[in-house]
Amino acid sequence: MTKMPFTFVKFPFHILLFLVLSLPSPVISQDQQTTLLGIKRQFGDPPALRSWKSSSPPCAWPEIRCSGGFVTELHLAGKNISAVQLPAAICDLAHLAHLNLSDNNIAGQFPAFLSNCSNLKLLDLSQNYLAGPIPNDIAKFKTLNYLDLGGNSFSGDIPAAIGAVSELRTLLLYRNEFNGTFPSEIGNLTNLEVLGLAYNSFVNQTPFEFGNLKNLKTLWMPMCNLIGAIPESFANLSSLELLDLSFNFLTGNIPNGLFALRNLQFLYLYHNGLSGEIPVLPRSVRGFSLNEIDLAMNNLTGSIPEFFGMLENLTILHLFSNQLTGEIPKSLGLNPTLTDFKVFGNKLNGTLPPEFGLHSKIVSFEVANNQLSGGLPQHLCDGGVLKGVIAFSNNLSGELPQWMGNCGSLRTVQLYNNSFSGELPWGLWDLENLTTLMLSNNSFSGEFPSELAWNLSRLEIRNNLFSGKIFSSAVNLVVFDARNNMLSGEIPRALTGLSRLNTLMLDENQLYGKLPSEIISWGSLNTLSLSRNKLFGNIPETLCDLRDLVYLDLAENNISGEIPPKLGTLRLVFLNLSSNKLSGSVPDEFNNLAYESSFLNNPDLCAYNPSLNLSSCLTEKSATPQTKNSNSSKYLVLILVLIIIVLLASAFLVFYKVRKNCGEKHCGGDLSTWKLTSFQRLNFTEFNLFSSLTEENLIGSGGFGKVYRVASGRPGEYVAVKKIWNSMNLDERLEREFMAEVEILGRIRHSNVVKLLCCFSSENSKLLVYEYMENQSLDKWLHGRNRVSANGLSSPSKNCLLLKWPTRLRIAVGAAQGLCYMHHDCSPPIIHRDVKSSNILMDSEFRASIADFGLARMLVKPGEPRTMSNIAGSLGYIPPGK
Repeated sequence: MTKMPFTFVKFPFHILLFLVLSLPSPVISQDQQTTLLGIKRQFGDPPALRSWKSSSPPCAWPEIRCSGGFVTELHLAGKNISAVQLPAAICDLAHLAHLNLSDNNIAGQFPAFLSNCSNLKLLDLSQNYLAGPIPNDIAKFKTLNYLDLGGNSFSGDIPAAIGAVSELRTLLLYRNEFNGTFPSEIGNLTNLEVLGLAYNSFVNQTPFEFGNLKNLKTLWMPMCNLIGAIPESFANLSSLELLDLSFNFLTGNIPNGLFALRNLQFLYLYHNGLSGEIPVLPRSVRGFSLNEIDLAMNNLTGSIPEFFGMLENLTILHLFSNQLTGEIPKSLGLNPTLTDFKVFGNKLNGTLPPEFGLHSKIVSFEVANNQLSGGLPQHLCDGGVLKGVIAFSNNLSGELPQWMGNCGSLRTVQLYNNSFSGELPWGLWDLENLTTLMLSNNSFSGEFPSELAWNLSRLEIRNNLFSGKIFSSAVNLVVFDARNNMLSGEIPRALTGLSRLNTLMLDENQLYGKLPSEIISWGSLNTLSLSRNKLFGNIPETLCDLRDLVYLDLAENNISGEIPPKLGTLRLVFLNLSSNKLSGSVPDEFNNLAYESSFLNNPDLCAYNPSLNLSSCLTEKSATPQTKNSNSSKYLVLILVLIIIVLLASAFLVFYKVRKNCGEKHCGGDLSTWKLTSFQRLNFTEFNLFSSLTEENLIGSGGFGKVYRVASGRPGEYVAVKKIWNSMNLDERLEREFMAEVEILGRIRHSNVVKLLCCFSSENSKLLVYEYMENQSLDKWLHGRNRVSANGLSSPSKNCLLLKWPTRLRIAVGAAQGLCYMHHDCSPPIIHRDVKSSNILMDSEFRASIADFGLARMLVKPGEPRTMSNIAGSLGYIPPGK
């Protein structure tokens, strides 16, 4: 036990008591307490300041700091304070040195009156709603050494007067709306250590005068619209530790002196237009402090400098997406601190240094999309922390190193598009943390494993030589692509238990057997491709219940039986059932040009549309076999003649009734003048349709016509009829709208684009017949003007049903997929030009479809001039009303 010093024991107690009583008292004047309580009231008595009471001393309040009997610091960050104007009484606290009001709801303009706080050294107003320009009165803050105005809405120029605040050491103006220029006077702030101007919309070059800031340690300027070259004067920033000029438009070479800054630790110049070679460092480079270097996404050329491997503190080196050539320096494999190495997307060649991972703990290794050869380094996972090996699209070859089967930290392996061969290290298939395994387009062989990593979500092994039966224990599998291998056996029942699976592609294997009826468990499946196998049996009815399915390819198998009629209810973008043994008729929904190649080489299959290149169902049905009983033939002919006479008489009566009921005003003239253009087999007649265009069936109207809900020929099914009508001939605009809808919708087939069934046209009227969407338009659900009643028609309701957020998200995704298809998958691209909630229709399960192409335009048409003069908005998205 340590003994107490004898001298302390002998120290007189009365002197010790006197010294304690002589310490400064935490009690402050009544005036300061009154001022603080007044400030609280002007802030609206926020709950966070409930401890501010007259019965307790202010220096005991958590937000207050006192010194010498005076309030010196006021810390009110994140107190949910709402104010349009700060209380001027703040400056009545004469000794106030620190004022922190960050992360609140303070609006209005910059509080220039705070310059009256004569001792203020720290002012933090960040993360509020302040706006307008920063006034020239900023020069009055003579004592300020810390100013943070980030995360507001200040605009205009940064005033030149900022250069007069000579005591500033930290100046943070990030995330505002400054759209002017940088004042060169910032270069006068010789005491400045931190300058943060990130995420603003400046419009000029970085001032040369910034190089005068000898004490500057941090220069943070990503996304500032910087142009031109990096000033050579930056090489004079001898104290600089962090330089971030990423996400700008800088061009030219990297200044030679930049890498020679001995205190520089973090250099971020990525996502610019820098060119030329990377500067070379002197031989004394080992003593430099560089820790992270990111020069990615530029136009840099030349080779990777050898000196990078000599930086003793280097942990991150990102050089990806440039035009670098040559070999990867061997010194990088010898570096003792390197953990993150990314050089993908260059033109590097040669072999990978075998020492990688031997001297440092590599976490991320990405060398994809180069011209590298040889194999993977043998020591990459020696440190036990490797998370990713991404080396796709190279010329790598040989077998995978055995360590890959024992690297428990691995999460992603992407080695596709190489020349690897041999069997995989067995443990690689079921590494506990592995989520992504992408090995396509190699020459791997061996048996498909009986166990897969439980956490595996993406498995892509197409175009290899894997064999054996398919097993699956990866319950989280989302994508499984094993096309063009030698897999055999039946599709296992266990595979149907993968509830998260959305893509299954097993084409060009040796699979046989029937499609499992348990396929219904693939509730999230959107892509099913099993072509060029030996599958047989019928198409399961349960396949028709996969409501998200948009891609189905079962071609070149031995599938027989009829096509389930319900298959036509799916919103398929791609369908291929060709080269099978299907029979019966093609479902009505597929009898159009969109599926002209979907059913070829099925001899026993017929269609109603000759464009499908199948035998005609009408011919087969009307064909009468010869019989030996001539009397039976006569009776049959007589019956057919009588039926025809009855049908003609009925048609005449219906025609007469319809013409009498609708008249010229409603139908627009003689029914014989109507021209029908059909895109698939219809379940109704012209007479049924025209007789249903009544006020009772009206479900909507607008400036260009009316919309009716009409029963089709099938019980419980309806179509929507849009009528564009005028008492006189249609003007050019309406004619253009009609032709645009017919032209576009007649050839589009997508699960998120409304389906056009047919159109009718006459001299004075136009009719468009669509599939009926039971839940009608999105705006009726969002804005509460209508709700869908039991009969499908809209009716006013004060208690409009609210859409749940998952449903809203699904609607948004569906609409986005429809727009994406129009913008990027159609050739030529299609612009809608009127995307709004009323043009997003929903079926009974709230699946969204884009509708109303009345103003849509083709970007390019054969024979028309290639001009964009009549297109308003950007190519990717045209906002409504433009």
